Amino acid sequence: MDAPRPPLDGFATAPFHHDGTTHPVHRRGHGPGVVIIHEIPGLHPAVAEFGRRVAEAGFTAVLPELFGTLGRPVSTGYLARSMLRVCIAREFSVLARNESSPVTDWLRALCRQTHSECGGPGVGALGMCLTGNFALALMVDECVMAPVLSQPSLPLPISRSHREALHLTPAALDTVKQRVAGGCPVLGMRFSEDPLCPAERFERLRHELGEGFEGIEIDSSKDNPHGIPHSAHSVLTIDLVDREGHPTRAALERTLAFLSERLQPQTQTQP
Repeated sequence: MDAPRPPLDGFATAPFHHDGTTHPVHRRGHGPGVVIIHEIPGLHPAVAEFGRRVAEAGFTAVLPELFGTLGRPVSTGYLARSMLRVCIAREFSVLARNESSPVTDWLRALCRQTHSECGGPGVGALGMCLTGNFALALMVDECVMAPVLSQPSLPLPISRSHREALHLTPAALDTVKQRVAGGCPVLGMRFSEDPLCPAERFERLRHELGEGFEGIEIDSSKDNPHGIPHSAHSVLTIDLVDREGHPTRAALERTLAFLSERLQPQTQTQP
């Protein structure tokens, strides 16, 4: 049996500096850039594997490392400790309903740099879990052409108003709506019973963005036909079942297709 490969095997790593903040950034592949913002508890092996899939699909996968321990497998204790540290970090505002986390300024700069280096019509921005809503905030910058929200969980859903909030300033939401109306759609996905990414949030997105929001909601209710656990949360990583016909595999394939539609020039058919 082959030995397991290191979680960031095949990625090039370099620091990215902006406005006094530095984080490591891991890259793999060629083609238009896709900035993949990892979930709690950190840049774990399943996120790295998703980055490989993106690179294999013809993109430059760009994985900033924002918190946690690089490559550490997910565990209950690791999740709890990482969550606590993020909640008290200045770069994150986990309860803010009408403003974005400060780290999105750094991420917008990374998106601009990625576009400059990789070319193409723009970049993709994909957030997961506590970073899921960040893809909306990054749309304020016009280089972000393919925003994907995977189980967007901020603000933490402690009240009805938090459950339907989008972690955006009113001005940023206006810009997002203008960009969507101008032809930049948004893709989102969640499990139906996920309390961290409640149904009210997707209802709000549909209300604000109309047909410009494509929402994938995967049935995780009791006795669902695919046996998806009620606790399922991470659509593209931990809870991905990479099997033909499984709805999480379909969500993965739709994500890659969405990125291709938005970022890869279509081959011109010769007459």
